Amino acid sequence: MIKLKQIKDLELSGKRVILRADLNVPFSNGKILDLTRLKKLSSTIRTLSKKRARIIIISHFGRPGGKINKDYSLGIVVPELVKILKQEVRFSTDCLGQQAENIVNSLASSEVALLENLRFYKGEEENDPEFARSLAKFGDIYINDAFSASHRSHASVEELPKLLVNAAGPQLLKEINSLNKLFTSRSGPVAAVVGGSKVSTKVSVINNLIKKTDYIIIGGAMANSFLYTIGQEVGCSMYQKESKDIIKQIFLNSKKENCEIVLPIDAVVADSIENPRFIEECLISDVPKNKMILDVGKESISHFISKIRSCKSILWNGPLGAFETEPFDKGTVTFANEIAELTKNKEIISVAGGGDTIHSLNKAGVTKKLSYVSTAGGAFLEWIEGKDLPGITVLDRA
Repeated sequence: MIKLKQIKDLELSGKRVILRADLNVPFSNGKILDLTRLKKLSSTIRTLSKKRARIIIISHFGRPGGKINKDYSLGIVVPELVKILKQEVRFSTDCLGQQAENIVNSLASSEVALLENLRFYKGEEENDPEFARSLAKFGDIYINDAFSASHRSHASVEELPKLLVNAAGPQLLKEINSLNKLFTSRSGPVAAVVGGSKVSTKVSVINNLIKKTDYIIIGGAMANSFLYTIGQEVGCSMYQKESKDIIKQIFLNSKKENCEIVLPIDAVVADSIENPRFIEECLISDVPKNKMILDVGKESISHFISKIRSCKSILWNGPLGAFETEPFDKGTVTFANEIAELTKNKEIISVAGGGDTIHSLNKAGVTKKLSYVSTAGGAFLEWIEGKDLPGITVLDRA
């Protein structure tokens, strides 16, 4: 495990600290839908403020395509940050130029400024060294507290930290430590739950997990492709016929590494997702040819939980069924509650991540009941794949 330089290792009093955050919050009609990222960041800002740093927050927001677009202005987060921090946050309507420079230079110790969306400039996503140098002029020290952006080879993530004394922020460290704990501190068997729709998007994830876990539970429409490959009837369910060879290789790899691939043994089937007139639960072997699998059944949940109970930790990425539509959310919600109960009783360490997974945990009302829930999407998946994240690789070692 790498040891990164931290805030505690730096002398920050009076220094201009560029804090790379992820303020890419979900929003609709000009209203922020979830404040989780802002609340987590506020803890880091308070830490820097106590050390009397002059804090300059930078972030991307949405996909404006390298052009100024008011629909993607970070000004939307300022009122919420002010409420959470209970202090002024100065906002620059540009992340470069004279206004930004004036605001940064006017900061006293413990004061906070936020610069406009980095992606208003093409140089951010193009990882342009000149753009990074322009940002570096505003700071003495760089802190990366955006694990969720650390898989991006972007200027503010990969180039900027090369130009300044740098360190990892506490939220980024918490994310890394929580994820690493699953595999580096093994006190017993480890299980992974991999769901979603397409095998092709999770091949690297599964093959890397095979080397690190004892069980991989496959759910969602992805499970249909596995079932089809072993000759089971999946009716008119969604599946990837072209993934048959890939899945055969996954089974071979799992056998070699002594990792068991666990598949559903029963299912909830229906004639339609939107307006079903026919819904029933049946064994996988009895799936009607004219019906589709939309959720796992009770026997599958029991089967999955029996595997989890023999483990000390679990990693979860992806729902077990078409959880967005009732009643096909029942399997995922029931499983989530079981995992929350095992976590509460200190029987397992549970880590979950990915947008759909978080949505399903929220639906079950158990998000705060797991050991750790990652808000990162792509970075979470790339970490599971075993890839080096450029935003972390570039940071100074302790």
